[in-house]
Amino acid sequence: MILKARCPAKINLFLSVGPPDASGMHPLRTVFQAISLSDDLTVEWGADHETITCNWDGLPEQNTLTKTLRLARELAEIPPLKIHIEKRIPAESGLGGGSSNAAALLRILQRKCTKEVLADHFLHETASAVGADVPFFLVGGTALAEGYGEILTPEPNRDKLNLVIARPTQGTSTAEAYRALDSAERDWREFPDSFEIYNDFERTASCASIEWMERLQVHGATDAGLSGSGSAVFGIFDSPEAAESAASKLKAEGCPFVETAHSLTREESLWTS
Repeated sequence: MILKARCPAKINLFLSVGPPDASGMHPLRTVFQAISLSDDLTVEWGADHETITCNWDGLPEQNTLTKTLRLARELAEIPPLKIHIEKRIPAESGLGGGSSNAAALLRILQRKCTKEVLADHFLHETASAVGADVPFFLVGGTALAEGYGEILTPEPNRDKLNLVIARPTQGTSTAEAYRALDSAERDWREFPDSFEIYNDFERTASCASIEWMERLQVHGATDAGLSGSGSAVFGIFDSPEAAESAASKLKAEGCPFVETAHSLTREESLWTS
């Protein structure tokens, strides 16, 4: 049996990071938004032997999918799987590609194993154990997140956002980004009362990320921001045509990764077949 799932990227429309607590972890307040830039996950159930392949070179032997399988097999009998990831979401970008892959696999496992075996609360606990962003990709659409990202409040679907995603050549290490942020003074902001683009990591983002944010606005973005800890940035445009025009101009200026995208509803972001 072949099962497929969409693995959408995410952007952070708002991200405020608290000081590290006694565990050394950083609590946060963020607004996640799933977007149409996505990977595709294909799973062959009951293969002769387990394999994980990817259209991009460099997939680590131990990754979010191997961790997800290891944890899920503590709860359910899962046969060898043949897994293929068709990747489009760049790594070290703050777009959540690996986390989305893990959540898509969990959705497929629950569908095959039934909710009696992999109940929603077990799925959420497994997702939290794999990575901080993984639980959001079980919710999709738009959601507020607190704690370390695992306390989620789904929001109603918003009007569609027309987006351009840009990423400089250099990726961003999440651990290094947090260390840099801890050296900068900041307030831990509450959620905004109205739509606001904000990200604490812009204080310490690379010059290249900030430059592409500025170019997005020069080319017509009504607002622009950093996603997660970077290095990808996004711009919001009034129309798909305006987004396409800006994307073409960024490519002409030498931006190494540029994609148009749009926000997804909850239903769109959780697609499986």
